Amino acid sequence: MVLKVEVFTSSSCPYCPMAEQVVEEAKKEIGDGMDVEVVNIMTDRQRAIDYGIMAVPAIAINGVVAFVGAPSKEELMSKLKG
Repeated sequence: MVLKVEVFTSSSCPYCPMAEQVVEEAKKEIGDGMDVEVVNIMTDRQRAIDYGIMAVPAIAINGVVAFVGAPSKEELMSKLKG
């Protein structure tokens, strides 16, 4: 099963680039088993509302919000493999 990872960001967020980088590093390890989509809440606000996201960065894994804030690579890998 391919892991679907959505990274919710905002262009004004100082922590969002860190969250994106951690997800990209995980993708390099996992490879084709992981599909990543970066979602800017300014252009796709409805999806953030549907997930109940009130702050960015936020990371959803397979449709479930797993992190609010930028996790460490170890924390993210643990969730992805769990």
